Amino acid sequence: MQQLAKRRKTNTPTDAPQVRSNCGLPLNKEETLSVAGSKTSANNLEVDLHQHTGGPKAVVYVLSIDGLPLMPCNQAKARKLLKAKKACVVTCYPFTVQLNFVCENKVQDVHMGIDSGFKNIGFSCISANKELASGTVVLDAKTSDRLTERRMYRRGRRNKLWYRQPRFLNRKKRDGWLPPSTQRRYDTHLKIIREFKKRLPITSVTIEVANFDIPKIENPTIEGVEYQQGDMYGYQNMRSYLMAREKGYCQLCRKAFSKGDPSHIHHCKERSEAGSNRAKNLAILHKKCHEKLHKKGLKLPAPRSYKPNTYMAIIRKKFWSDIPDLKVSYGYITFVKRIELGLAKTHYTDAFVIAGGTMQQRHHPIDIIQKHKNNRVLQLNRKGYAPSIRRQRYAIQPKDLVWIDGERKAATGVHCNGSRVIIEKKSITIKNIQKTFHFGTFTNN
Repeated sequence: MQQLAKRRKTNTPTDAPQVRSNCGLPLNKEETLSVAGSKTSANNLEVDLHQHTGGPKAVVYVLSIDGLPLMPCNQAKARKLLKAKKACVVTCYPFTVQLNFVCENKVQDVHMGIDSGFKNIGFSCISANKELASGTVVLDAKTSDRLTERRMYRRGRRNKLWYRQPRFLNRKKRDGWLPPSTQRRYDTHLKIIREFKKRLPITSVTIEVANFDIPKIENPTIEGVEYQQGDMYGYQNMRSYLMAREKGYCQLCRKAFSKGDPSHIHHCKERSEAGSNRAKNLAILHKKCHEKLHKKGLKLPAPRSYKPNTYMAIIRKKFWSDIPDLKVSYGYITFVKRIELGLAKTHYTDAFVIAGGTMQQRHHPIDIIQKHKNNRVLQLNRKGYAPSIRRQRYAIQPKDLVWIDGERKAATGVHCNGSRVIIEKKSITIKNIQKTFHFGTFTNN
């Protein structure tokens, strides 16, 4: 306790006990040396701090002896349970304990809100009085790049083999098939819900969904049969459409095409950058302008991407079949409620509103990063021969936690066939590691 704790008569404002000073609000109005009649408790940093805006920094999740989720407790209570050997640690991140004795298993209703998104997922779990968990999951969005790289290596290997009959007619997509990148994002939503249901007695899940009319976004006046007639309707090919769209002018120099001057089609967003063949992404140029564009590294304005909109339209119906008793919300509802509550725009705040939060005590948000669990990579042999693929999955993955001499460190990776681990740009033998914690596909920011 501080030495100033003995002072009982200090001139501090009565309406803000958490202010650690000896000046009051009336001092801002008149020049006086003190505020009459104002007394506070001790000038201790731990006294009268009831107006925290961030909420509790961490909670400890509790499981019953049967593995059922109970209401979480604070760190002090969990420490007492562990010290008395009435509970044992299940996981470190998030910190979860399991009771060793039979209890009544009384729980409250916990509602979970999910702010679904293409790059980020916000989540929030609330009870009647406070928020129990909140944060944002940042998706890695590298599935498409990994598949492209794997396709390149696979074609290189197959080109070195003897000719074989093509096998392209024996492929069949299963019912409910989704593109791999979309499937991974969707599975991440389900995993977040599944992981929190293991630790909290969640009774309902509400997800914000959206249905975008992309043709309506591009052309607000579209209606009726025009939905079936795309941009190419009535044109012989893409070149004729682009020529009519630009009225016979080059999109770089804005000069008309002559009879002997050939026209070239250019991707505004290149195919190597995941650019599409849609008409919105194509430009018609003179041959010289096209060469000049690539030689000088010039860029034409790329069209707006509708990948997030398409993704939300795809997954909105799958939630109904995979999540029982699902409740849905919409963006305009979240917007109105958030403005009424006077909350800032964040993914976890939207999830708080989606879950039905109003005046509950907020929880300190956490940031979770999605990472690749396996480290299957292509590497060169030490003797410089043909590349080989490392198929072995080592025990320590990047961003896993390791303990060396009682200190916790974050691992960057391993080398020397997994016999050494890289920590803070230093190579340490794996024999010095006392224990390891594996994050899996989710890790702290």
